[in-house]
Amino acid sequence: MSTDTDAGLTTEIPMTFRRRGGKAVIVMPDGSRGIERREALIDNAMVKLLARGHRWHRKLFNGTHASIEDMAKSENISPSFVSRILRLAYLSPTVVEAILDGKYPAHLTMKDLMEPFPMDWACQEKIFLSPISSPKNRPTGS
Repeated sequence: MSTDTDAGLTTEIPMTFRRRGGKAVIVMPDGSRGIERREALIDNAMVKLLARGHRWHRKLFNGTHASIEDMAKSENISPSFVSRILRLAYLSPTVVEAILDGKYPAHLTMKDLMEPFPMDWACQEKIFLSPISSPKNRPTGS
């Protein structure tokens, strides 16, 4: 919407700003990003979180750690946090690829990935990759 005032022409553009990996991202009303440069879209912190989930999963299954509690003790963190990160090893390959390529919706955050999500890949893709969907309203069953 544009208005003409004594100070000149004023244009209002509805948008919000969200933090992603220490960067501000412009989110338009339809849920898309205001800037589509690839390097601006990849959230390194989210990528590191995914990598940690896969690394910990591998350590559990190759016997490096006997349990989640053992892993938590060796990493000096809570077993609850380890459990939330380990879930990321079960994310749909499509969701993982979207995050690695920076092609995920602007609303998706690390906090969303840390919340319980269904194990069904189709449900995960609907929850995490829908352009305007809000992960906070997602089903948690499997």
